Amino acid sequence: MKRAAASAIVLLVCPAALWSGQNAAPSTPASNPSAAPGQPLNLQTAFDLADRQNLDLAAARLQRAIATAGIRIAGEIANPAISFSVSRDAPHESLLLDQDIQVGGQRGRRIAVAREESGLTDLDVAAVQRQVRREVRQAFYGAALALGRTAERAEALELANRLRDIAKQRFQSGDVPQLEVIQAELEASRAEADLEVSREEEKVAWSALDVLLNEPAETTWQLEGSLEDLPSNAQLADLVARAAQQSPELQHLAQELKVEQSRESLLRAERVPDVGLQLGVDLNAPHDYRVGPRGQITVGLPVFARNQGEIAQSEATERELDASLEATRRSVAGNVEAAYFELHARRTQVELYRDTLLPSGRKLEDLAEQSYSAGKSDILYVLAAQHDVQQLKSDYLDSLYALQAAYAELEEIVGVSLD
Repeated sequence: MKRAAASAIVLLVCPAALWSGQNAAPSTPASNPSAAPGQPLNLQTAFDLADRQNLDLAAARLQRAIATAGIRIAGEIANPAISFSVSRDAPHESLLLDQDIQVGGQRGRRIAVAREESGLTDLDVAAVQRQVRREVRQAFYGAALALGRTAERAEALELANRLRDIAKQRFQSGDVPQLEVIQAELEASRAEADLEVSREEEKVAWSALDVLLNEPAETTWQLEGSLEDLPSNAQLADLVARAAQQSPELQHLAQELKVEQSRESLLRAERVPDVGLQLGVDLNAPHDYRVGPRGQITVGLPVFARNQGEIAQSEATERELDASLEATRRSVAGNVEAAYFELHARRTQVELYRDTLLPSGRKLEDLAEQSYSAGKSDILYVLAAQHDVQQLKSDYLDSLYALQAAYAELEEIVGVSLD
């Protein structure tokens, strides 16, 4: 009731001024002026630093070496075996070289499977890159949000100090009781405490960004950007089309299908039996020969086991992946639509705060102070009005950050940079 009364008194004092204040431009959140200048950092620089230095991304890229080694393993040729035997019977000694030869192209198909599996590794690395990009964007604007809160609370402290000075002047003039001075001093102390807490929260935000960039904790940054740097607009149809080509989920499923197709081709090639080739000599057969050549060929008969079960399993897996790909394609389109409308809602909210609510709130704040200074209201009404306006400013900052977070999520779902 007190807040409603305060708003009504102010509106009665100067309704025309409030109407004209709706078009006033809001102030941009600024950094703490007492902070020491640091290295300039804009969003693109943050992306570049994370791409070079982020530890999670570096660890993911090491998987490529594992995949490359897998291709080398798939291309290896079986070693030959050499045997030497001694017997009482003639020939008394034999020396044989045994080598298995694959005649069905199995080696080439094994390499193809390994290469397709390496493609999965590349997609996993790309997924980590997109995740890190989203986290960096959120941390960057999280730091901007912390700076904006500090600026807003510094402004609140300035207003509280000015209100305290007015209360002291009116008390010295005998217009108000000392209680109002005490209330104003309490409000100033609370605003000062809020400002100190906000400056500590800045350190938390910078720490989160430094972790993602793998920079020392003592690194200081001069942020080149603002929460009010709104992201670009994009058409829904274009986003859906790009997601159909670049979505991480769709790309991963499509690559899994290629891996399974290569594996089926390998299983069919393995139905061709290997040829075992043996070459050697028999030695020391008295009365017949001292050295005699010897050879042998061994071929398995694919009568019982011909990879029937394995091939059937692979074909079933391919059908399942085809169905999952179609379902995921529709799901991705739905996710893009949901993220797009969420972004649109956040943009509308920001515009409402920026163009209507915040200018009106600032005018309300000024009129409340003028009303108290002129002796037309007591301090409780002024404090209630200031608290309402401070909450409005805080909600505006939250809406700006929510817009940036929604944009980061949409970008990750689509799978490509939207900047």
